[in-house]
Amino acid sequence: MESVIEMAAKDINSDELENFKKKILKKALFRRRASKLILTILNLFVALFLLLPLLYAVSIAFMPSNELFTTNLNLIPSTPTFNNFRQAMAKIPLKRFIVNSFVVAGFITMGQIISCSLAAFSFSFLDFKGKNVLFMLVMATMMIPGEATIISNYLTVSSLKWLDTYQVLIIPYLTSAMGIFLFRQFYKSFPISLYESARIDGCSNLRFIYSILIPLTKSAIGAMAVYTFINAWNMYLWPLLVTGSDKMRTVQIGIGMLDSVDSQSISMMIAGVVMIIVPSISVFIIGQKQLIRGMFSGAVKG
Repeated sequence: MESVIEMAAKDINSDELENFKKKILKKALFRRRASKLILTILNLFVALFLLLPLLYAVSIAFMPSNELFTTNLNLIPSTPTFNNFRQAMAKIPLKRFIVNSFVVAGFITMGQIISCSLAAFSFSFLDFKGKNVLFMLVMATMMIPGEATIISNYLTVSSLKWLDTYQVLIIPYLTSAMGIFLFRQFYKSFPISLYESARIDGCSNLRFIYSILIPLTKSAIGAMAVYTFINAWNMYLWPLLVTGSDKMRTVQIGIGMLDSVDSQSISMMIAGVVMIIVPSISVFIIGQKQLIRGMFSGAVKG
């Protein structure tokens, strides 16, 4: 009789324990979902706050001038129009400027990926005298602002008769200390035995880079490509100094030509700005995961 009572008590206790566990799990799941919902709402609010100037610029680009210059606060155009975009394209050769920027940014991006990856390979896998000193000198160039060398660079390219050409916009930016550092930190996460094994099997350095390193460093290449393209697309001071004709101007220089003393040109200028920021924003949105992954992938070994 006592054993039956003890078994019944155990069953009751086990049922209560299961119910108690279910209640705890439900509460934990509810808290998790509630916190996730709150964080999502906060993120949406912050994103809307940060994107408000961009969204308002897009709204102005589609807004007629008579709606912009009123005492009313018009955030959204009542009669959207593409006339501002057509006027911007008619006033300046914006298509030519966009093509120039794509050519310059594309070649600079490819050049930096190739040169920085090769230099980083040398600093990571090859053993030669003065390697550490040379790497420190390369890193030291990051502390020199570009404005400090712009005059000497201008005199150099002027003596070479490169002014107002593609090479003057591309060649000075075919490598960067930041890119070498990024690739080197990523290569440092690979064991040196990987390179030694490839050499024993008769693999050359270039084949090792092409067949082994490049497939393993896609995230670093993606990060470098996004970062370099956006920087090259937004260059202003150097193209302003070395270009003098509409044939070679880039978008950042050409967009200033839309500015006018006529106040009615503001909506047209904003329309031009919206057109030239679309490529850089698109590249960032497409490659943001690669950018974040590449920036942090080489930070931890293993």
